[in-house]
Amino acid sequence: MEYKNYSDNELVVACRKQIRQAQQELFARFVYMMKGICLRYAHDEAEAEDILQDAFIRIFGKLDQFNETGPLGAWIRRITVNTALESYRKRKSVKQQLVQVLDLKDLHPTTDDGIIEHMQAEELVKKIQQLPPGYRAVFNLYAVEGYNHPEIGELLGISEGTSKSQYSRARLMLRTMIDEESSQEQIRLSYAK
Repeated sequence: MEYKNYSDNELVVACRKQIRQAQQELFARFVYMMKGICLRYAHDEAEAEDILQDAFIRIFGKLDQFNETGPLGAWIRRITVNTALESYRKRKSVKQQLVQVLDLKDLHPTTDDGIIEHMQAEELVKKIQQLPPGYRAVFNLYAVEGYNHPEIGELLGISEGTSKSQYSRARLMLRTMIDEESSQEQIRLSYAK
């Protein structure tokens, strides 16, 4: 039986019946979108793959809880984000992860947020992966997933003020990375002339 033409709800019903082809189709429909989420939270691709696998194990295990009132993709996304956050919390406690890498108050990056917004997604994901774990989690939750700072504080067990601070520092670090890369590119171009 071909499941590619099934609606999401029909596919869920088939998956609940443990039909392997339907399960493969469900995975194929959402794997790329969910891997993108995992990459934003993970330190590298291998860690993202682990998170993705854990997320799909949970998704298939909880299909009976999907109530078909909302979009399947949103439900799967929520499970994936929660799995990524749980993985993050398992590595170390959040308070230990909120590392002070540099005294960022002394840095004055010249890159504005418009440049960050126009970067290729792959470039931005690579830069986000370079952030310390605490900064990366807050940045992803706020800038990508759309959570507000009180919600982030509750999810990560930190204060709203700490969430705001970590987000601000993450943005500053990203801008600094972009500035440094831009300066290096300008130097290379000047030597090439």
